[in-house]
Amino acid sequence: MLYVTVDQWRGDCLSTLGHPVVQTPTLDGLAATGVLFANHWANTAPCGPSRTTLHTGMYAQNHRSVLNGTPLDARFTTIALEARAAGWDPVLFGYTDTSVDPRTVAADDPRLRNYEGILPGFRPIVNDPEEVGGSAEWGRWLASKGVDVPANPRDLYAPQPDFPGAADHGESWAPTRFRAEHTETAFLMEHLLAWLDANADRDPWFVHASFIRPHPPYRNPVGYHDRYCADEGPGFRGRPTREGEQDLHRLARVAIDIPGVGCPPADRDRRQTRATYYGMMAEVDTQLARLFGWLDASGQAENTLVVLTSDHGDQMGDHWLVEKLGYWDESYHVPLIVRDPRPAAAGTKGSVVRSFTEHVDVMPTILDWMEIEVPLQCDGRELTPFLSDGAEPADWRTECHWEWDFRHPELHLAEDLFDIPMEHCSLNVVRDAHHKYVHFGTAPAIMAPLLFDLDADPGQTTDLVAEPASAPVVADMAGRLLSWRMRHDERTLTGHFLSPRQGLVVRRDPRR
Repeated sequence: MLYVTVDQWRGDCLSTLGHPVVQTPTLDGLAATGVLFANHWANTAPCGPSRTTLHTGMYAQNHRSVLNGTPLDARFTTIALEARAAGWDPVLFGYTDTSVDPRTVAADDPRLRNYEGILPGFRPIVNDPEEVGGSAEWGRWLASKGVDVPANPRDLYAPQPDFPGAADHGESWAPTRFRAEHTETAFLMEHLLAWLDANADRDPWFVHASFIRPHPPYRNPVGYHDRYCADEGPGFRGRPTREGEQDLHRLARVAIDIPGVGCPPADRDRRQTRATYYGMMAEVDTQLARLFGWLDASGQAENTLVVLTSDHGDQMGDHWLVEKLGYWDESYHVPLIVRDPRPAAAGTKGSVVRSFTEHVDVMPTILDWMEIEVPLQCDGRELTPFLSDGAEPADWRTECHWEWDFRHPELHLAEDLFDIPMEHCSLNVVRDAHHKYVHFGTAPAIMAPLLFDLDADPGQTTDLVAEPASAPVVADMAGRLLSWRMRHDERTLTGHFLSPRQGLVVRRDPRR
C-alpha cells in the first residue's frame, strides 16, 4: 500500500487533463494505469486541517482541527490506527501536521510547542525535513552532500545573488542556493527508496510518503527555475484588477492586502510566480518517476495499491491571491489518482471519473481495499465502484462541499480584521455543476453570502446572490447546504441502540 500526498497541487495542473503549459509525464503515466478523479475536492485548508480530513475521513465540522495548531481530539481514530489494529505497520516519510491533544500529555510536553506532530498510528521513518531546531533532517542530509548549510536550511531558498538574467525576469525567477539533486523531494525520495529496497520482501507494507513540495517558498533550483516562461499560460481567473476583485466581497478585500496572501501586484512578478510554481510541480513529477519506477522494476506494482493526492491547491495568482484559503475553487480542486492492481480493476485502467469526489472518501477507499471495516466516524464513501466497474452508484453525491475557518486564537487576526467573535470566523461552500453558494458564519450585514453561475461565469467574477431572479437558486443551495450539515453531524454512537430485547444493536448505513 503506497499512499502519496504532495503539498499544494492544483487539480487542473495536469497535462493529462489538457493543461496548456504544465507537463506532468509521471502523473500522466500513473493515471494511464489507474483511475484519475478529475473532479476531486479537498474539504478544507490549510495543511493540518486538510490532512486531518484525509486521515480521519471526517469533515472539519466534525473533527474540528480547523487550523495548523488546532489539536486533533484523541477520541477519533485514524487511517493509521485502523491499519495498525488490523496487523499492518503504517510507516511515514514526511509529515502529517498533526497537533497533539493537550489533554493527553503533560503541561511541559514539547509537542505543545509544535503543530508539526505525527498522526497517531504512523511510525515515522523520516519526519518533517524542514523542522528547524528539531530534527532538521534535510539540513543534515545536505551537509553530508557537501552543502554549506545555514542554521535555518530554508535560508537556502534565498535567490542566488547576481544570477545572470535575473534582472530581466520576475522576482521568483532567480534560482535557489542548492542544486536540483538536493531538493527536499530528492532528500525524502532517497530515504524512501532505501527503505523500500530494505523491506521489499515485507508482506504487507503500508507507506505514507508526504512530500512538502510544491509549496512556498516560490523558488526553484537551476534547471527548474526557467523551465516555464512567465509569458506562457492561460489568463488569470478573477476580475481584471486587484481593486475590482476586492470589490467583490469583504473577505477578498482583506485577504488581497495581506502580505504573502495577496499575489505580487506587478504583472511581471505575478506571471513569474505562476511559472515558478509550474517549475516546482515539474521537479516533484521528476522525483516521483523514481518511486513509481521502483515499483515497476521490483515487481511490486503488480500488488500495490497506489493513491496519490494533494492536501489542497494554490491560488497561483488567480483572483489576485497566492496560498490556499477562502471560498476560491483553486484552493480546493486537487488531483486524485488511484491505481488498483487487482484483476477486477483491469477494465478501468486509464479512465477519468468526472463525478464529485472528496477528501473524506480517501480513508474509506484505502481501508476498504485493505478489507478493514470503515469506522462509523467517516463522512466519506468508498470509491471502490469507480475502480472496479467504473460505474457511478445511483445515489452518489451531485455536489461537493468545503469549509474554511479563519479564526486564530493566538494572533486574533480575523477577529481584529473583521471585528467579529472567533466562532463566527468560518464559511461553508456547496458547489454543483452549475452553481456555487458560499455561506458565512457571521451576519450577512458583515459578510454577505455569495452565489455564482458557473455556466455563465466560470471565473466567478459576478455575485448574483442579491439578484431577485436568483432567489430560488439561493434558497435551494442554502437548503442543500443545511441538509448536508445535518446529515453529517458527528455520529459515532448515533447508530447504536441499547435494546431491552437484544442488548447493543449497531446499525451501519453506508449511504452517506
